[in-house]
Amino acid sequence: MGASEQGANQVKGRWLVIPRTLCFVLNGDDVLLMKRAPHKRVFPNRYNGVGGHIERDEDPLSSARREILEETGLDVHDLCLRAIYNVDAGEDTGIGVFVFTAISNQRTTIASDEGTLHWIPRDEILNYDLVEDIPLILPRILAMKTPEIPLFVHLSYDSADRIRLRFAGE
Repeated sequence: MGASEQGANQVKGRWLVIPRTLCFVLNGDDVLLMKRAPHKRVFPNRYNGVGGHIERDEDPLSSARREILEETGLDVHDLCLRAIYNVDAGEDTGIGVFVFTAISNQRTTIASDEGTLHWIPRDEILNYDLVEDIPLILPRILAMKTPEIPLFVHLSYDSADRIRLRFAGE
């Protein structure tokens, strides 16, 4: 089967997703979160993991490793896929998110134009101004054992613009 037989150009009537990674780096009982810069269009001044778009020539694992290195300067190990979810914001395109955890033996990070990095104790994370899905998904991710089947999640919004998460199998 050649490239033309993959059906990649069959987009009419299809819901398309933009692939991204989201990564939570762990060091002891702390999780590295980024407070997004105030000038960022998406989630300004809110705390999230690190990550970004998957480049054309990348797989999700390579993208996660690259994004962690670019945004934090950390060389991590035990990079593990924890969840895959679709974000449906009611548009023609959505977002496909591959969520990873990783371990870092060091805590010294680099400066990033994306925002400021903060090591936060696990038991204090919910006290921060988090991106709206993080309080719903991060506790589940941090409770997972290695290896474990990733979570499969669908995120959407109701008519009042409230977030809705649906976990496969529940």
